[in-house]
Amino acid sequence: MMSNIAMQKPRIEIEYCPGCRWLLRAGWMAQELLSTFEAQLGEVALIPSRVPGAFQVRFDGELLWCRKRNQGFPGIKELKQLVRDKLDPDMNLGHLDRE
Repeated sequence: MMSNIAMQKPRIEIEYCPGCRWLLRAGWMAQELLSTFEAQLGEVALIPSRVPGAFQVRFDGELLWCRKRNQGFPGIKELKQLVRDKLDPDMNLGHLDRE
């Protein structure tokens, strides 16, 4: 029998700056991730940041994307590929994996 910890699905957090009005962007990205990885993800959380200008995406606590570090926002294709690489690197994302 598997333990609850082993059965837990990954959590993605999207931390956004409410002062910059980035909630809609964060919500859209959450929706895209949930539609692509619905069966594999346990949760996508939207977190209003206390840090002005913040926009970060974390996968089980690991920073995948930081607007300041990466000098901008991720494209949805890039974000889905980053998440896929953590979930299942062999997973085919269809048209997103084509050049």
